[in-house]
Amino acid sequence: MQKFARAGSFLMAAVFVYAAALQYNDPDPLRWAAIYLAAAAACVLCIASRLSWQVAGVIALIALVWAGALAARLVGHVSLLQMFDTWKMTNAAVEEAREMFGLLIIAAWMGVLLVGTLRRRAAA
Repeated sequence: MQKFARAGSFLMAAVFVYAAALQYNDPDPLRWAAIYLAAAAACVLCIASRLSWQVAGVIALIALVWAGALAARLVGHVSLLQMFDTWKMTNAAVEEAREMFGLLIIAAWMGVLLVGTLRRRAAA
């Protein structure tokens, strides 16, 4: 699990930094860049074997709660096909749906790191 988490964290750190950089033209870039950069920082901490389960857990929880708040407004209004139909922003609902999936990706990867960190801690 440790090698998988490190290799995956290298890739995901790059993805999260890229996602943060894409926020430059977003109407609210700071909060989105912040969550992506926090996830990237957690990945870097994992690579350095310095990630605590609390950091991964807090980032995952924030991303999940935030995604849930977006989902409450979006369910039934945007389909998966609409989200990936074009790279352009077609409307605000499509943009929010994409943002929600970004948050779910963050939460999922932080969940992987959380489990790995807890397993490593239990084995020590």
